[in-house]
Amino acid sequence: MSGKSGTQDTELIVVDIGGGGGGTEPPAGRGGGGDGDKGGRPRKPPQGRYSTAITLGMISIFMFFLVPCTVFIVLEHTSKAWVPLHLPKILWVNTAILLVSSYTLEKARQRLSEADLSGFRKLWRATTILGILFLGGQVIAWLQLVASGLYIASNQATSFFYIFTAAHAVHLLGGIAALLYVAIRDFEKGKISRQTAVKITSYYWHFMDGLWVFLVLLLYFSR
Repeated sequence: MSGKSGTQDTELIVVDIGGGGGGTEPPAGRGGGGDGDKGGRPRKPPQGRYSTAITLGMISIFMFFLVPCTVFIVLEHTSKAWVPLHLPKILWVNTAILLVSSYTLEKARQRLSEADLSGFRKLWRATTILGILFLGGQVIAWLQLVASGLYIASNQATSFFYIFTAAHAVHLLGGIAALLYVAIRDFEKGKISRQTAVKITSYYWHFMDGLWVFLVLLLYFSR
């Protein structure tokens, strides 16, 4: 009885050692390419953090413009020295250019989702060119005001006009830089994917578009 039981116990131990080891997974971080794709390239980090970053950036820009806009509205209704400003007509052309750029940007995103990389690049370049044209139009608007004798210190309304348009132009220049980045970046080697870069750039661009429309209407109805 005891000899038979000892033999069975020995067989069970041998079977457990021989069969259990084959099904054990290798330790994490060793072999198998767990930290990369099939080509051996490192896996891209979570892309959601980029959307979070651009959202926080847009909130900070909104807060930056909120203060001067509030002061503008208060002074418009309370200051006895307030002189209405007649906006240069080219501002409406600039507004149309920026609205069209948002349209071409969305069409570019659509082409990218359809895997039409050539169409995406053409529309993306068109958006970039429109953004540059908008900035050129802003320079013309400033020159027109200067030619008419209106400078940043001429009166309260012109001061706000230069502040609003210059601050917006600086932030829009950041959007153009992002457009150029997407156009020339090799996303196969980067940590951010093309789809994510296009998405967050479009968020920022549309935000700057909406902010510009708000500023133009604020200046226009203050007359």
